[in-house]
Amino acid sequence: MNMTYSTRPSAEEIVAAVPGLAPYPRAAVVLTPERGAPTVHQSSVGGPLLWPADEPWPHCDVPDEKSGSGSPATAMVAVVQVYRRDAPGDWWPEDKDVFQLLWCPNVHCDPPAPHADISPVAEIRWRRSADVTHILGSPPLPVRQEDPDYGYTPVPCALTPEPLVDFPYAQGLPDPELVESVLEYVEATGDGNDVITCVAGIKFGGWPTWHLTEPDDMPCDTCGAPCRLLFTVGSDHTTNITVGRWGDFRVFACPAGEEHGYIFDQH
Repeated sequence: MNMTYSTRPSAEEIVAAVPGLAPYPRAAVVLTPERGAPTVHQSSVGGPLLWPADEPWPHCDVPDEKSGSGSPATAMVAVVQVYRRDAPGDWWPEDKDVFQLLWCPNVHCDPPAPHADISPVAEIRWRRSADVTHILGSPPLPVRQEDPDYGYTPVPCALTPEPLVDFPYAQGLPDPELVESVLEYVEATGDGNDVITCVAGIKFGGWPTWHLTEPDDMPCDTCGAPCRLLFTVGSDHTTNITVGRWGDFRVFACPAGEEHGYIFDQH
């Protein structure tokens, strides 16, 4: 399988070519999908989740395009499960080793904060795998959802981790000369795609991508502190996920911790 960023220059090569990027590196792990039949004990997209049999499955009752009242509440679908062993980093709560992202497979035009407009309503779970001794066998199915080809219903895929060092989107840098240097380097190293400052896909950590607008801050809804990118789900033919105009669904986390919740953003 061809890894997404296997031909990308190393972090050392990038900084050597553009020394002004030296203060900006962030660790990331890109999780490359490959269609298959993952189990609950694997990192996956659209696969079965390590879900306790006695824990209620999340449902969504936010009004959507198919039900203006959001009633009856519909079951969410599993989007991503990642084990800590596949994506180690400082984004993990100390005692957890499983990350799970679910969303409602319907379009929500004006959902409440912290959800993004015209996007799925999402839920996150962090787990300690050793605590899950009885696993839910058959999660409930949605009572309504967009056509599976719409892009909110992922197909089962296994994930292969690819650690790398990420750099910020050029136009978000404060120095115009540095912006120009980065853009020149991007042009010189790519085949038309920016693999230096626009690392997308399924990704833990790193810097956010910006496809449609200029880079912007994501303040915490609780304390106003700038949030940091936690996780990205990029549109991808392999997973059958499409968000926005072939964009990314991003999860931002407050540095104060998960008790402040998350900011969900589609770009």
